[in-house]
Amino acid sequence: MSGFRSLAVFLFPFFFGMRQEYWQGSENNVVEEGEKRQGLKPRQVGTVFGKARYWRTYIYRKGQGGGRYPLDIELGIPWDGFSMRLRSLATRIATKMSYAQTVAVMGMFLHRSPCQKTVEEMVLGLGRHTGDWFETVQAPKGDVLVVQIDGKGTPTATEGELNKRRGKRKKNPHPGSQRHRGRKARKLRGPKKRRKKGDKSKNAKMATVVVMYTLRRSADGLLEGPINKRVYASYAPKRHAFAYARREADKRGFTADSGKLIQIAADGDNDLERYAKEFFPGAIHTIDVFHAVEYVWKAAGSMYKEGGDEFAEWAERQKKRLYEGRAEKIVEEIDRRLSLLPKRGPGSKKKRETLEKTRNYLNSRLGRMDYKTLREQDLEISSGSVEGAVNYVIAKRFDNGGMRWIKERAEALLQLRCIEINGDWDDFISYVHDATHSKAQSMKKNLL
Repeated sequence: MSGFRSLAVFLFPFFFGMRQEYWQGSENNVVEEGEKRQGLKPRQVGTVFGKARYWRTYIYRKGQGGGRYPLDIELGIPWDGFSMRLRSLATRIATKMSYAQTVAVMGMFLHRSPCQKTVEEMVLGLGRHTGDWFETVQAPKGDVLVVQIDGKGTPTATEGELNKRRGKRKKNPHPGSQRHRGRKARKLRGPKKRRKKGDKSKNAKMATVVVMYTLRRSADGLLEGPINKRVYASYAPKRHAFAYARREADKRGFTADSGKLIQIAADGDNDLERYAKEFFPGAIHTIDVFHAVEYVWKAAGSMYKEGGDEFAEWAERQKKRLYEGRAEKIVEEIDRRLSLLPKRGPGSKKKRETLEKTRNYLNSRLGRMDYKTLREQDLEISSGSVEGAVNYVIAKRFDNGGMRWIKERAEALLQLRCIEINGDWDDFISYVHDATHSKAQSMKKNLL
């Protein structure tokens, strides 16, 4: 393998030399009035096989500053000297593991790697194209469209942490001893302030995840799927997620006047309900059945000892009512229990609060909890797909120990991770390459 890499690096200069000769003999080899041409200048470009040296012509305007390397523009080689293939590989690995691990893995298999800061800059560079990509990518068709939406917070750096990060580094009093260096730092910092009960160290910023897929009606009337599943996530406000879902629904042929069935499945978040009505007024809105069941278990725990027979019996009876599409009966049962519960006495206040919370949650969402009809129509009664996506897309990459993100910088990685998960990575890189090459060509015309 090392011999193959050496051969590839050895052959690169011949390839670049041929392209340079081709450019010199083409009609693009034009020097406008006032421009000067310099001789061949060397440069190294980073590839997956190693660094390769090549030579190219430099054209500039005397006394005006600036210039161009026509061969770099022709080949689309970025200013930092890394090939698009190496950039794609480093960024793709970074969507799956930390930047430090990315550098280690690339060094292990390629015997070379960009530094950690360069990998992060590559992520930010490719991340600038994700918005345009999601707008232009084609969407598949289907019979029934399912949209599931949920959110999760990721640990975000506080202003104090950012100031410490960006501040001037103090001289290390013990450069040779990590133990004594840490002791000195703790002594200068003073005693660590103890967090009060309920204080959160995570400083979470919410990201919203959208999962969309279609279902296809089979010959026996059942809905097959999920088909053409796509995941999207962003730190933008929740309304942005619904605007994205509406745009993608229109692409898939589920326009407002198409008459096609759309189902929105989410938890009981009031913001999600409001935006669902705004962007998908004709859709079937469904509350995840497992969220409703969780409230039932909480209500059971307020009345009976958890783990006991009465506790399980009452909860299972209400759960059966829920699946039978009789959620209003659970509300009536809780109302009856509340009327019998003393307003004063040991533990009465907490029991009443739990029962009232469950009662209000169910009662305000009865229209979105007809699980019997949904099952008869073979539609979704839970939002399991988006729950899994939240865990895989966000938790496994953004919510690990010691991580502190800057929201604006994490956005690029978050959307790149979605593109990789959707299986669109190669198409995305081709899109970025074409867009970058087109921009370079337009800059070349402006320079001319």
